[in-house]
Amino acid sequence: MSRIDESKDFIPVRIAVLTVSDSRDMASDRSGDTLVERIETAGHILADRMIVRDERDQVAEQLREWIAHPGVDVVISTGGTGLTGRDVTVEAHRDVYEKEIDAFGTVFTMVSMQKIGTSAVQSRATGGVAGGTYLFALPGSPGACKDAWDEILKYQLDYRHRPCNFVEIMPRLDEHQRRK
Repeated sequence: MSRIDESKDFIPVRIAVLTVSDSRDMASDRSGDTLVERIETAGHILADRMIVRDERDQVAEQLREWIAHPGVDVVISTGGTGLTGRDVTVEAHRDVYEKEIDAFGTVFTMVSMQKIGTSAVQSRATGGVAGGTYLFALPGSPGACKDAWDEILKYQLDYRHRPCNFVEIMPRLDEHQRRK
């Protein structure tokens, strides 16, 4: 069973939030607001926040910018993970992944099944790693963002979480690039 080891110090990570939408702006971005509130409440640092249109190349370009930025450890995007023709976020993420975190989508589906039943099959939530940066693509609803954060990311982005977490292996994510 997972738990928080209170004997360890919390380590804040720097998280960028990307909303993928043709219709949202900062004033109407409820999903982005949900993520920002949870990130800050957990004690992490909001490294940046942007909104880009549902264009694969624009999403991938923004992901690459943040991957290259030393002040960003994690990118969480919201929106564009569905099945319609304009939903290209998953493809953009996969364009930049070095490794996909396959179980993230599986665990997200399990969490979603408890909330929305079989409608969970319509989400293509995904996670991966590139350039030492974690990348997560979540659906564009505030409920899905709450579920992903509250049930998965809150724990995996907490260094104190046991038996293991994403933060403790963060220094080793790009070790293959440092080998000689």
